[in-house]
Amino acid sequence: METREMRGHEVSREQVEDFLYHEAALLDEWRLEEWLTLLTEDANYFVPSTDVPDGDHRTSLFLIADDAVRLRSRVRQLLGKSAHAETPRSRTRRLISNVRIRGREGETIYVTANFVVYRMRAELVDTYVGRYEYTLVQHDGALKIKERRAILDLEVLRPHGKVSIIL
Repeated sequence: METREMRGHEVSREQVEDFLYHEAALLDEWRLEEWLTLLTEDANYFVPSTDVPDGDHRTSLFLIADDAVRLRSRVRQLLGKSAHAETPRSRTRRLISNVRIRGREGETIYVTANFVVYRMRAELVDTYVGRYEYTLVQHDGALKIKERRAILDLEVLRPHGKVSIIL
Protein backbone atom coordinates (compact mmCIF):
# COMPACT_ATOMS: atom_id res chain seq x y z
CA MET A 1 0.00 0.00 0.00
CA GLU A 2 1.27 3.42 -0.85
CA THR A 3 1.43 5.53 2.29
CA ARG A 4 0.42 9.14 1.97
CA GLU A 5 2.54 11.60 3.89
CA MET A 6 0.55 12.67 6.95
CA ARG A 7 3.05 14.83 8.77
CA GLY A 8 2.36 18.53 8.92
CA HIS A 9 -1.38 18.34 8.36
CA GLU A 10 -4.45 16.84 9.93
CA VAL A 11 -5.24 13.26 8.95
CA SER A 12 -8.54 13.01 7.09
CA ARG A 13 -11.30 10.45 7.52
CA GLU A 14 -10.49 9.21 4.02
CA GLN A 15 -6.90 8.51 5.06
CA VAL A 16 -8.11 6.69 8.18
CA GLU A 17 -10.56 4.65 6.06
CA ASP A 18 -7.79 3.71 3.62
CA PHE A 19 -5.65 2.61 6.57
CA LEU A 20 -8.46 0.46 8.02
CA TYR A 21 -9.23 -1.08 4.61
CA HIS A 22 -5.54 -1.92 4.20
CA GLU A 23 -5.49 -3.50 7.65
CA ALA A 24 -8.60 -5.57 6.78
CA ALA A 25 -6.98 -6.80 3.57
CA LEU A 26 -3.82 -7.87 5.42
CA LEU A 27 -5.87 -9.83 7.93
CA ASP A 28 -8.09 -11.44 5.26
CA GLU A 29 -5.01 -12.46 3.27
CA TRP A 30 -3.30 -13.88 6.39
CA ARG A 31 -0.41 -11.46 5.95
CA LEU A 32 -0.13 -11.29 9.73
CA GLU A 33 3.58 -10.47 9.93
CA GLU A 34 2.94 -7.47 7.68
CA TRP A 35 -0.10 -6.60 9.80
CA LEU A 36 2.15 -6.44 12.88
CA THR A 37 4.08 -3.59 11.22
CA LEU A 38 0.92 -1.46 11.50
CA LEU A 39 1.16 -1.61 15.30
CA THR A 40 3.18 0.51 17.70
CA GLU A 41 5.76 -1.26 19.85
CA ASP A 42 3.44 -0.93 22.86
CA ALA A 43 0.18 -1.81 21.09
CA ASN A 44 -2.76 -3.54 22.77
CA TYR A 45 -5.51 -5.68 21.23
CA PHE A 46 -8.72 -6.28 23.19
CA VAL A 47 -11.88 -8.28 22.60
CA PRO A 48 -14.20 -7.84 25.60
CA SER A 49 -16.62 -10.59 26.56
CA THR A 50 -20.06 -10.29 25.02
CA ASP A 51 -21.73 -9.72 28.41
CA VAL A 52 -19.45 -6.79 29.43
CA PRO A 53 -18.64 -5.06 26.14
CA ASP A 54 -17.46 -1.84 27.79
CA GLY A 55 -15.51 -3.58 30.55
CA ASP A 56 -11.96 -2.87 31.64
CA HIS A 57 -9.48 -5.65 30.80
CA ARG A 58 -7.84 -5.22 34.22
CA THR A 59 -11.04 -5.99 36.14
CA SER A 60 -13.28 -7.93 33.72
CA LEU A 61 -12.90 -11.21 31.89
CA PHE A 62 -11.99 -10.55 28.25
CA LEU A 63 -11.94 -12.98 25.33
CA ILE A 64 -8.61 -11.43 24.30
CA ALA A 65 -6.44 -8.94 26.19
CA ASP A 66 -3.07 -8.93 24.43
CA ASP A 67 -0.17 -6.57 24.82
CA ALA A 68 2.40 -6.30 22.01
CA VAL A 69 4.44 -9.30 23.20
CA ARG A 70 1.40 -11.55 23.49
CA LEU A 71 0.08 -10.33 20.15
CA ARG A 72 3.34 -11.21 18.36
CA SER A 73 3.15 -14.65 20.00
CA ARG A 74 -0.47 -15.04 18.83
CA VAL A 75 0.59 -14.25 15.25
CA ARG A 76 3.44 -16.82 15.43
CA GLN A 77 0.97 -19.44 16.66
CA LEU A 78 -1.58 -18.64 13.96
CA LEU A 79 1.07 -18.83 11.23
CA GLY A 80 2.58 -22.02 12.66
CA LYS A 81 1.15 -25.47 13.15
CA SER A 82 0.25 -25.15 16.85
CA ALA A 83 -3.08 -23.31 16.37
CA HIS A 84 -5.24 -26.38 15.77
CA ALA A 85 -8.40 -24.27 15.48
CA GLU A 86 -6.80 -22.59 12.46
CA THR A 87 -5.17 -25.58 10.75
CA PRO A 88 -6.03 -25.36 7.95
CA ARG A 89 -6.55 -21.61 8.05
CA SER A 90 -9.99 -20.08 7.94
CA ARG A 91 -10.96 -17.87 5.07
CA THR A 92 -12.23 -14.50 6.23
CA ARG A 93 -13.82 -11.45 4.69
CA ARG A 94 -14.05 -8.18 6.60
CA LEU A 95 -16.47 -5.37 5.85
CA ILE A 96 -15.70 -2.02 7.47
CA SER A 97 -18.21 0.85 7.57
CA ASN A 98 -19.26 4.00 9.44
CA VAL A 99 -15.67 5.10 10.06
CA ARG A 100 -15.67 8.11 12.36
CA ILE A 101 -12.91 10.18 13.89
CA ARG A 102 -14.15 10.67 17.46
CA GLY A 103 -11.36 12.85 18.76
CA ARG A 104 -7.78 14.04 18.46
CA GLU A 105 -5.06 14.83 20.97
CA GLY A 106 -1.83 15.91 19.33
CA GLU A 107 -0.60 12.97 17.24
CA THR A 108 -3.29 10.64 18.67
CA ILE A 109 -6.52 9.97 16.78
CA TYR A 110 -9.52 8.15 18.28
CA VAL A 111 -11.54 6.26 15.67
CA THR A 112 -14.60 4.02 15.66
CA ALA A 113 -15.87 1.83 12.83
CA ASN A 114 -18.46 -0.88 12.42
CA PHE A 115 -17.42 -4.32 11.19
CA VAL A 116 -18.70 -7.63 9.97
CA VAL A 117 -16.19 -10.47 9.77
CA TYR A 118 -17.23 -13.63 7.96
CA ARG A 119 -15.16 -16.68 8.86
CA MET A 120 -15.45 -19.69 6.55
CA ARG A 121 -14.11 -23.01 7.75
CA ALA A 122 -15.17 -26.64 7.46
CA GLU A 123 -18.20 -25.76 5.35
CA LEU A 124 -19.51 -23.40 8.05
CA VAL A 125 -19.75 -19.62 8.05
CA ASP A 126 -19.42 -17.77 11.35
CA THR A 127 -20.41 -14.12 11.42
CA TYR A 128 -18.89 -11.67 13.88
CA VAL A 129 -20.60 -8.26 14.06
CA GLY A 130 -19.53 -5.29 16.12
CA ARG A 131 -17.54 -2.10 16.30
CA TYR A 132 -13.88 -1.28 16.43
CA GLU A 133 -12.44 1.36 18.71
CA TYR A 134 -8.97 2.40 17.64
CA THR A 135 -6.35 4.61 19.17
CA LEU A 136 -4.14 5.56 16.23
CA VAL A 137 -0.97 7.59 16.33
CA GLN A 138 1.01 9.30 13.62
CA HIS A 139 4.48 7.80 13.51
CA ASP A 140 7.12 8.80 10.93
CA GLY A 141 4.45 10.15 8.60
CA ALA A 142 2.23 7.05 8.79
CA LEU A 143 -0.62 5.85 10.97
CA LYS A 144 0.05 3.14 13.57
CA ILE A 145 -2.32 1.24 15.85
CA LYS A 146 -1.69 1.85 19.55
CA GLU A 147 -4.90 0.18 20.73
CA ARG A 148 -7.48 -1.88 18.90
CA ARG A 149 -10.72 -3.01 20.54
CA ALA A 150 -13.13 -5.31 18.71
CA ILE A 151 -16.43 -5.03 20.58
CA LEU A 152 -18.84 -7.75 19.53
CA ASP A 153 -22.58 -7.14 19.29
CA LEU A 154 -23.24 -10.86 19.61
CA GLU A 155 -25.03 -12.20 22.67
CA VAL A 156 -23.02 -15.43 22.51
CA LEU A 157 -20.31 -16.92 20.33
CA ARG A 158 -21.71 -19.71 18.19
CA PRO A 159 -21.24 -22.43 17.24
CA HIS A 160 -17.84 -23.00 18.84
CA GLY A 161 -17.76 -20.39 21.62
CA LYS A 162 -14.32 -18.96 20.84
CA VAL A 163 -12.46 -16.50 18.65
CA SER A 164 -9.53 -18.18 16.93
CA ILE A 165 -8.82 -15.43 14.37
CA ILE A 166 -7.76 -11.83 14.78
CA LEU A 167 -10.99 -9.92 14.54
